[in-house]
Parts: sequence; structure tokens; C-alpha cells
Amino acid sequence: MIGRGSPIETVLGDNAKGHKSKKRTAIVEGLKLRTVEDLLLHHPRRFLKTGELTRVDDLELGQLISVVGEIVKSDSNTYRERRTGAIAYRHDTLVRTDGPALRISFFAKRLHIAEWYVKRLPIGAKGIFTGQVGRFGNEWQLTNPSMVMFSDDAAQTGELGTISPKELPPLYPIYPLTRGVSSWDIYRAVRFALSVVDDMPEVIPAQLREHYRLPDVDTALRLIHGPADFDEVAAARRRFRFAEALVTQLVLARRREAHRRLGAAARPGRTGGLVDAFEQRLPFTLTQGQLDVRGEIFDDLAQPVPMNRLLQGEVGSGKTVVALDAMLRVIDSGAQAALLAPTEVLAQQHHRALSHLLGDLGRGGMLGASSEATTLTLLTGSMPQSAKRQALLEIASGEAGIVVGTHALLQDRVSFADLGLVVVDEQHRFGVEQRAALTDKAGTPPHVLVMTATPIPRSVAMTVFGDLEVSTLTELPAGRGTTQTNVVPLAEQPLWVDRVWQRVREEVAAGHQAYVVCPRISGDVSEVGSHDAPEIDADGELVEPDSVGGLTAVEELTPLLAEGALSETRVAALHGRMSGEEKDRIMRAFSSGDLDVLVSTTVIEVGVDVPNATTMVVMDADRFGISQLHQLRGRVGRGGHPGLCLLVTRLESDRPARDRLDAVARTTDGFALSRVDLEQRHEGDVLGAAQSGFRTGLHSLRVLRDEATILEAREGAETLLAADPDLSTHAELLAAIAELERSGASDFMEKS
Repeated sequence: MIGRGSPIETVLGDNAKGHKSKKRTAIVEGLKLRTVEDLLLHHPRRFLKTGELTRVDDLELGQLISVVGEIVKSDSNTYRERRTGAIAYRHDTLVRTDGPALRISFFAKRLHIAEWYVKRLPIGAKGIFTGQVGRFGNEWQLTNPSMVMFSDDAAQTGELGTISPKELPPLYPIYPLTRGVSSWDIYRAVRFALSVVDDMPEVIPAQLREHYRLPDVDTALRLIHGPADFDEVAAARRRFRFAEALVTQLVLARRREAHRRLGAAARPGRTGGLVDAFEQRLPFTLTQGQLDVRGEIFDDLAQPVPMNRLLQGEVGSGKTVVALDAMLRVIDSGAQAALLAPTEVLAQQHHRALSHLLGDLGRGGMLGASSEATTLTLLTGSMPQSAKRQALLEIASGEAGIVVGTHALLQDRVSFADLGLVVVDEQHRFGVEQRAALTDKAGTPPHVLVMTATPIPRSVAMTVFGDLEVSTLTELPAGRGTTQTNVVPLAEQPLWVDRVWQRVREEVAAGHQAYVVCPRISGDVSEVGSHDAPEIDADGELVEPDSVGGLTAVEELTPLLAEGALSETRVAALHGRMSGEEKDRIMRAFSSGDLDVLVSTTVIEVGVDVPNATTMVVMDADRFGISQLHQLRGRVGRGGHPGLCLLVTRLESDRPARDRLDAVARTTDGFALSRVDLEQRHEGDVLGAAQSGFRTGLHSLRVLRDEATILEAREGAETLLAADPDLSTHAELLAAIAELERSGASDFMEKS
């Protein structure tokens, strides 16, 4: 017997030189499988039924496939290599599947190899063929695929080996692979490892396995690598996903408890303070939803443990008023509040909006201000140095009760007297480290309120994992118009662009205004080029690599519209390269109605509130994520008039990014869109700092697919901790928790 921590070479065969040694190197380095345990936890991604020909649906060029097929034609031919003129050999077979037949070609430079193909590939033979799909004339083709043939003669093995019917499993596992390694290589090594390893750790206690009807680890390993049917596959997968969810839930629970033990200053407010004065002066009545959410937040603030709450609400649902109430509550308790905004345009908009809402309650220390008034301070990167110095002094002294700012708030020289609440607006625009940089400025852990109209995948994931408390505003204030969203597919309908500008002219003629959003500021980079790496535009926005042709730029489109299709309207540009003063001037002109059309980058994505704007045109809309598109269209239809959002794309209908546009056009439900976003972008690192994507601390779990399992594991974790808070009787589980904690993946949990 060998231990699970033994080097993987112990189950990969001898140390002979040649292709076997190369294969071992590929397994260790390419698949990062270094121990026997790594190998056993390298689970198949799918399975083939070996008792029947594989059902093949639509094939695509470049697709990697594995099929069970039967050879119905087998021929050998010679040819001369173009470069050397030497004689070479090609063996062609035609393989029947339950679907399209596949031409499979093998090339050899030596006669004995060509003869080997003839022997191994007779008509009527069946096997598993794995390769990349190509085309040869009118036929689908695999060139030099890896294969395992079914034969009673199993004396020879290897990449092009055979397997006996007695050894052939009902479901053949297809593993994640790397170049030079086949599923057969992994399957042989796993079979041997399962026969000699006897110390795989059991992290799920017996009482939980019994309660949730889960197999033990040894049984689950045998089921996942050699199942008799798909019910066994499902049972094994559920077991491993539960184990991962249980360990993750326990790590999060222990971190939360440690975070709670740090404590936070309770901010219970006071009667007759700013909150009461503010609400008495409001020119409107809070909706019942706003009152309910405000109560949840006030209850959290009154506790000596840090609040960590997500405030979800559609654009225009009144999140800002609720957040302002929370900030005033903290000020009534003697502390400060900070509102972190992603752009200067939004920070300035927030500053103006809060100043308007507060009136003299926000002009503390000024002549004529209310006796209860506080000071509202703005800090952005483009402010003059004298204004920055004054703002920093007000923040450090505690004179500033509410501080509104951009990333400038994260700088080391920014010091708060007593930071009690951090409000993060549109959190998808900030990384975990950036939010943590602000909360770290508090003497004790501050309360945190995160606001968004579309939760990003990471937030949905953390919500499912129980880290965030969620409040949702479902009511829209009276007077909000509905917004219709349409995709404008220029690849199929190039003349529709004329109708786009006609609709803008019609809205302007009716006395309304419009936005035109572009993915670039200038056209100095006109072609996308390689699609391998994401691009960032000048406003810091992700330019997603799934588009074609040149990208529309603000500085190029603005004069074209002003002199052409929109020449009878007042057109201006807005983007991130402008000075803060210039951006503010243009936004004020648009807000006051002195401009008809604003051609902009995504600096207007969030917070900008112009009730008279009814139309938005998003150029190259496929370059934006779901969250951005949902936020952008929220800029129109805010004044009671119906809104129109046109998503212009040059992509063909079969491109993946078109699915995003269709999803946005189908629904205005922010949570529904966040689930689509999560399905497409994945969870991000639930325990770490990644915002989204495939860099994830999760191995077999997927948040949407496995919600039920995650919730069961959370329930199981609570049961274990209630009976044994230190988990002292669960040594294997403690070891798994310690390993995850040592990885550093959970360092950001309490900062999220």
C-alpha cells in the first residue's frame, strides 16, 4: 500500500526513458498532479457509454470531442513529403457514430508504424477516439487522434493501446487533459492508485453522511472514476461538492466569528438628531420598502458587531435616500461616514444630490445652517491642491460628517477621526482590496453597506455562501417610466443604423434628450487584433474580447453626428480624459437642458440623473458586460417618460456575446441578470480577491448549479459548530480547514 501524499510517479509506471517519461512530465507539470491524492481528486468531466456508439450532435471546427465509434472503412496510402521528398504513410479510416461519420487520418514516417495502424484498425473494430474536429473536403475529420481500441487482446497498452471487454467500464471517464496525455493514461493510473491507496481523508463526519445520504470517500472515489451508471456519477459528485461546500462554510463561519469578536462600535443614533430632522424635511414619503430596509440597517448599526449588508435595488428605487439615512444615523452616534464612488462624475453627482437632499443640514459651521447640521465634504483626484488640503483637514479633524470620494479616499494620507460606516456605491467597479483599503482606515471595524442595481457574480456567490445579509428594494417611486430595450444587429441589418439616429432626432424634437455611449475615447487603436487578452479603455473600463472590426470612439463619432445625422441637435462629448472641471461643466449643461445629445464613454454608467433623458444608444454594445448594460439603460426613463435603449452590435447572431445582449433585452430584473452574468462569467474567487471569472477557489462547486448543496452544507456546518465549536473531534475536517486557511484564499472574506 502507498500513502495519498506519495509522489504521483509511484502509480505512473517505471522510470524508463522515452514517451512514458514525457507523459509523466506532462501529467505532473501540465495537469499539476503531483501526488497520488491529486490524481484521485482529478475527476472526469464527462462519461461515454461504451456499450453503444456515441450520439454526436452538431460538430464545430476546432471542437475537442471524444466518441465511441466503429470503423467501417480502413485504407493505407503512401505519399511524398513536400519539404524532403521522402516517402511517408497515411492511414485513413471512416468511423461510424450515432450521428455524422468521421474521417480519421493517421500519419507516419516509418513503415512499421504504418503497419501497426493497419493491424490495430481493422473494419468492424470499435474504440474511443479523442481529437480536434476539422474538415477535409465535405467530411468531418480527426487527425492523429488519441484512441483506445476495444479488443480481447490487451497485451499492449499505451496512448494507442487496447482495452479488454472485461476491463471496459460501462461509462468511460473523460478527464481534463493536457497535451500529450489521454484519458486512457489517467484512467489506468487511477485504477492502479485505487487498488493501493488506503488513507484518503474523510472530511464529512458520519452523522452528516447519514443525514444527507452521502457515500464515504472511498466509495465516492470508486463511483466517480468507474461508475456503472449515471446515478452513481450523480451520487459521487454530490458527495464531493458537499465536502467542498462544508469545508468552505466552516472556514467562512470561523472567519465571521473571529470578525465578530473584533467587534464594532454600536451606532444606535439618537432621538431628535439628523435623521429625524432630515426625514421631516423630505418633500416625499418613503415607500414601505424603504422603511423596511432602513429598519434592517438601523438594527445592524445598533449592534456591537460590524454590519456587512448588500442593498439591492433597481435603478431609481431609492437606494441613495436609504444610504443617506444610514450615514446620518452614524453621525448622530458621533462618528463619520464615507461614500465611495467609482468615477469623479458619479462622486460629484452624489455630492450635489446629497447637498440638495440635506439643504442646510449639510452646511455645518456655515452661517444660517441648522443647529443639527453636519459637513459634507468631497474628495477627488482632480481637485486643486488647496481644495484637497482643506478636505483632508476636515476629514482628519472629524468636522466632515459625510465624505464623498473616488479612489482618492484610498490614499495613505487620508485619515479619518472616527470612521463608522463605509457605503460603497456600485461595488462591481471596485476590487475587494480597494474596498478593504478604505475599511482599514477605521480604528475598529466599520459597518459596511454595499449598494448595487445588479449584483456581480462574486456578490451572488457570497450571498449564497451566507457572507452578506441582503436587503432588496422592490418598489419603484411613483413617476418612473418603463424602458424598452432592443438589439440593433448591423451584421444582418446594416441600414438600421439610419433608423437609430432617426429615433434620436424624434426624441429630441419631442423635447427630450439622449445619450450615445461608445467603448473608446479615441480611435488611435482601431482594430481589435488578438482576442486573447482583455483591453482597458481610458475610463478604466473592461473592453471585452468578443467583437469584430474597429471600435466606435467618442472623439470620432461626436463630430460625425454633429455634422451629419444629428446636425440639427446640440451634441457634446464627455469622457475620462477631460479635466474634472470640464466634465462637471458639460454634465451641468446636459442636466439643465442646454445640450440635446451627450456622446460619452461609461463615465455616465452610474449615478447620473437627468429626468428628461429618454433615449440611450450603446455602440458596440457587445463590448460591455451585462451589469454595465443594465446600469447604462438605467440612465433613461427616470422622469416619467417611457425610455428607449438601443444596443447596437456588429456581431453575427451566433457569437456568444450576442447572448448577453439578448438577455439584457429580455428582462429588467437585476437579480435575474446577475444569474445570467454568473452563468457566463462564473463565481470569481469566493474566498479570495478575484471579482469574477475562472480564477476560483472552488473546484467542483458551482454556485448556481449547487445552491441546494451549499445550503445543506451550511446547515451541516452550523450543526457541527453547535455541538463542537472547536471541531476538536473532527481531526480530518480540521486539517482540511487549516489547509484552506493556509492557502490565503480566505484572507479577504471579512473585507468583502
